[in-house]
Amino acid sequence: MVTVDDVRRVALPLPRTSEHLIRDRVKFRVGAIVYVAFSRDETTMGFAFPKEEREGLIASDPSTFLMPSVSDQRFNWVEARTAALDEPEMRELVTDAWRMVVPKRVAAAHLGL
Repeated sequence: MVTVDDVRRVALPLPRTSEHLIRDRVKFRVGAIVYVAFSRDETTMGFAFPKEEREGLIASDPSTFLMPSVSDQRFNWVEARTAALDEPEMRELVTDAWRMVVPKRVAAAHLGL
């Protein structure tokens, strides 16, 4: 099971990331763009993910991944059940979500690409 603290250890070292508590929800963002957000009860973690690939991800593991709320479906966003995620998978999802919101040169410099 992945916790907010696990995600914090991955997200905060990423360049330009800041953590915010908004309406009792922990969110990680770059500037004004949120790339990871937890539900109030921390049972789900939403993250930036390409809309066109979202259905494929959910179909690959529906016990882990789910569609975001109807209001969030217009965004590049998907959700995961924290109890079903392991640390390596979470690390990849958080890093990929961060890469979607930072300039390419920032991601390349940090990841050594």
